[in-house]
Amino acid sequence: MMKVTLRKARMHVQTKFEAHGSVLAQTVSSSCQGVTYRLEVESDEPPGRIAGLIRNAENGCFAMSAIKEPVEVRGELLLNGNAIDLAAYPPPKKEA
Repeated sequence: MMKVTLRKARMHVQTKFEAHGSVLAQTVSSSCQGVTYRLEVESDEPPGRIAGLIRNAENGCFAMSAIKEPVEVRGELLLNGNAIDLAAYPPPKKEA
């Protein structure tokens, strides 16, 4: 829409995730500790036009928005077409 010409663009993304708990004990949890990126652009366009293009891309990115401003995630589980409540089936108890 902005009619900005790029010769080349390369994105390098690094994420840091952590996982904790046990699969067998059903206590697994995970978290994202951060995301960093480096965008390399080659273009004859003025820097201000490239900055505007990148600003629009960042502000319009659904993935970046979900990471920067997390929202509630709701889910529904169906087993063979019937609703199932995970809370009704707690993880196995630790054996002493």
